[in-house]
Amino acid sequence: MSFKKFGDSDVMRNTMRAYPNSDFLIYDGNVYYNQRPDQVGHRNTRARNVENGFISLYELNIDRPEVATGRYIGPSAVPEGGEPDTRIADTARIYPYISKDSAGASFKTVGATTYNNEFSAGDILTGKYPFSASITREYIPTPYASTTSYNTSYVAIRNALNHNNIRSEHYAVSSPGNWNKNTQVLNMINVPSIFYGSKIKPGSVRLEWYYTGSLLAVVSDLNQNGELIQFSSSYNTAYDNKVAGVVLYDEGIILLTGSWALNSSTMNFSSTVTGQNPKWIHFGAGANDGNSHAGASAGATFGKGSYKLSFKGITETQVLTMFAKAKKGEVNYSNNPSFLQYNQQKIFNTSSNVYQEKSDLQLVNFVSSSYTDYNAPFKRQVYISRIGIYDKNRNLIGIATMGSPVLKQDDQELAFKLKIDI
Repeated sequence: MSFKKFGDSDVMRNTMRAYPNSDFLIYDGNVYYNQRPDQVGHRNTRARNVENGFISLYELNIDRPEVATGRYIGPSAVPEGGEPDTRIADTARIYPYISKDSAGASFKTVGATTYNNEFSAGDILTGKYPFSASITREYIPTPYASTTSYNTSYVAIRNALNHNNIRSEHYAVSSPGNWNKNTQVLNMINVPSIFYGSKIKPGSVRLEWYYTGSLLAVVSDLNQNGELIQFSSSYNTAYDNKVAGVVLYDEGIILLTGSWALNSSTMNFSSTVTGQNPKWIHFGAGANDGNSHAGASAGATFGKGSYKLSFKGITETQVLTMFAKAKKGEVNYSNNPSFLQYNQQKIFNTSSNVYQEKSDLQLVNFVSSSYTDYNAPFKRQVYISRIGIYDKNRNLIGIATMGSPVLKQDDQELAFKLKIDI
């Protein structure tokens, strides 16, 4: 089969923008992502080997148990004479490993001091899959007391807050006569970028506070400027249209400051935050923050609250589109041996100087007929089942396989649209 070169209009590169939706339900120390129930595996407690509310990066080691098989990947001989153990243990799971050598290659999680002092040349450094991620909540009662006493998570975003002050004054760290985030009680919810892509879509953030299953209030960034405005309060409508916090869209951080009561009941939100009314600064209690009703953590009232967080992300994917064209009178030969009639001599002449094939080889007539016991007239045609993509050096770099072979007749012109995310 001859090579065909893509024309100038046959290759296009564009950007596909999508808005993936994420939905988190938080209840009694558990997080549920996109209404996904607890999935029990056949060989593991968790089918994806991650806890509820977490997603597994690359979806590796699905329902694979981690066991000592006694086998090794590659050489299994026991090292002798004090030589480093370079055996790669088979744990029945996929995991990364690297050998310490003069190149100094290592994992990012291994510091330079540890790498130099605790490992010898030839030692095997191993990692662990799956990597997982979920939302986390951090309750910050004292954001910034002094230069020696402060919350590192809050200090890390202070510049980002002031930078976004152009969107809304409520981002500002301090507003004379109104607030000072350095001394306010803060509630920070961190969303890993794997859930939203490049940024959280403005206008899509919505937080719902439930008490014993009844909706207390909702906040949302209605104005698409990062302000989380309360509405639909079932207790005290005086705080409707008040700003309960802000959203850092690029960083994936929701910072709640609303400290007004959402109803008159009292709850325990941790072992130290007890007997308080439901407030926005308590939203998401139990979202991977170590709190639940069990033991002495928070007590029985903890389970009366539940929370829902939803938003959309923005992802941009570069897409390469290629049109592979089969023109009239072209792409009319197949390398499939059944394309030629059986028992023909294919080579006419061969020697040390000449290799010549016969010019009158007969093709199989596989044109279908509507009648029984009747062969339709011969018509040149092929079935296209695969398309190979080659680079400029004629190295095969990709294969597109059809769901079912496509008939190409000699008087037809076909175009195959190939798309790949890059």
